[in-house]
Amino acid sequence: MTIRVAPAVVEDWARTRDLRLAALADAPDAFGSTLAQEHDQPEPFWRRRLEREAATTLLAFLDGRDAGLSVVAATDEDPRTAGIYSVWVAPFARGRGVGDALLVAAVEDARTRGFHNVILEVGEHNLAAQALYARHGFVPTGLRTHLPPPRQHVPEIRLALQLAAVTDSNLAR
Repeated sequence: MTIRVAPAVVEDWARTRDLRLAALADAPDAFGSTLAQEHDQPEPFWRRRLEREAATTLLAFLDGRDAGLSVVAATDEDPRTAGIYSVWVAPFARGRGVGDALLVAAVEDARTRGFHNVILEVGEHNLAAQALYARHGFVPTGLRTHLPPPRQHVPEIRLALQLAAVTDSNLAR
């Protein structure tokens, strides 16, 4: 079993689109957007997402198959804080280390880009994702939010990680 995570480039727009649409279809209550909002977006929409200098889209591959994605971007709240967004692992790849690999790569991307902290939000009901994040040192901040309409009924909790406190010895691999 071989897991690889790599930053997406503009030429990966179709692969990124396919993964994103699969994520929205598979886990509609895990994302701020909906399948209906993104399904018919044209190629330039997807290319622009990958051209953003302030964001890194990471693609995960398991034995050469597209297996997941995540996005690392600066937050609007604090220029020293990165957000990890849109984390998703394809059903065939769950429980096989792909989520761990994506998270390690996302944290490393944030660290390399000079961020001091990383935050993310996860559904209160998503215990598997919460366990993944806890394994990597993320802790609850006490902040609770909700997804935007039409899923405002889905509560989320914010988790944070201070990068200065992270060392290779406590990162799950």
